Amino acid sequence: MFALGFFLLAGLLCQSLAQYDYYDEYYVPSAPLEASSSPICAQECECPLHFPTAMYCNERNLKFIPIVPTGIKYLYLQNNYIEEIKAGVFDNVTDLRWLVLDNNNITSDKIQSGTIDKLSKLEKLLFSYNKLTKPPGPLSKSLDELKLIGNQLSSFPASTLSGMENLTTLHLSKNKLTTESVTGAFKGLKSLVLLDVSENKLKKLPSGVPPSLLMLYADNNEIDSIPGGYLAKLPVLQYLRVSHNKLVDTGVPAGVFNVSSLLELDLSFNKLKTIPEINESLEHLYLQVNEINKFDLTNICKFSSPVNYSRLRTLRLDGNNITHSSMPDDTANCLRQASEIIFD
Repeated sequence: MFALGFFLLAGLLCQSLAQYDYYDEYYVPSAPLEASSSPICAQECECPLHFPTAMYCNERNLKFIPIVPTGIKYLYLQNNYIEEIKAGVFDNVTDLRWLVLDNNNITSDKIQSGTIDKLSKLEKLLFSYNKLTKPPGPLSKSLDELKLIGNQLSSFPASTLSGMENLTTLHLSKNKLTTESVTGAFKGLKSLVLLDVSENKLKKLPSGVPPSLLMLYADNNEIDSIPGGYLAKLPVLQYLRVSHNKLVDTGVPAGVFNVSSLLELDLSFNKLKTIPEINESLEHLYLQVNEINKFDLTNICKFSSPVNYSRLRTLRLDGNNITHSSMPDDTANCLRQASEIIFD
């Protein structure tokens, strides 16, 4: 179990570092190559003798979920052709901990009652790249991770996550969610640290986001403004990504990004004409492909001295209307820790 937990943690950390393709799925182990399988295993799958509580049914061209035998706690069904979840398949394993259903063809109306809703001890539900139009439910209050990437979600009832005080990571990217459809959806999630609503149809950053959040990803939406004081309600937020949106200067209130917790701010591929005011604690600022035409150093450093300077390591300004010659004389003092300043 330590190895599995390590890969999960590594996947989460990979998504929190600088500018990467953070949509990559974390590693889900395939069945170990063994000559024999536990006798309790479904014949279509493998249950390694050294890990008998796991059943690997991934990549078996399955069109249905086999009956899961008693004792299984970790069930891998990804990369198949499953279209429905029939009643009774989980009757023997109501204490299932992990359920991985990524990359199948399951629709919301083909999830029968008495299936997922019976899994009261479920901790991880990975249900990405299916054909869901609404989230499955009711869901276990024990969930700490829910992934619904790449479905067709257009609704997300406010009651979906009610009472899920253990939920730490929630992935809803690549769906059809609107600002209205997620209103109230995140209220009461006391342990949430990562929320990914990228590649949806949001016009505003989601409201009611819990103050525990460390990472908020809202890239590739239709966001044109940031509410005043939005980040002040998120006192430990470290990573905010709002690239590929419609942000303009009038939609960025003065000082809205000037919070000491923030380490990475991605505002690339928007319509900003000026560098927004940031806190001196920020380490990575991505502003490439905007319409910036002036290097306003005072929005990065109020003043420079031996003890007052920006902690920026990375500053990207390529794809704007400024060059190295636009940098004021005192830039070197302000950006003394920067290892990468890109203009072109």
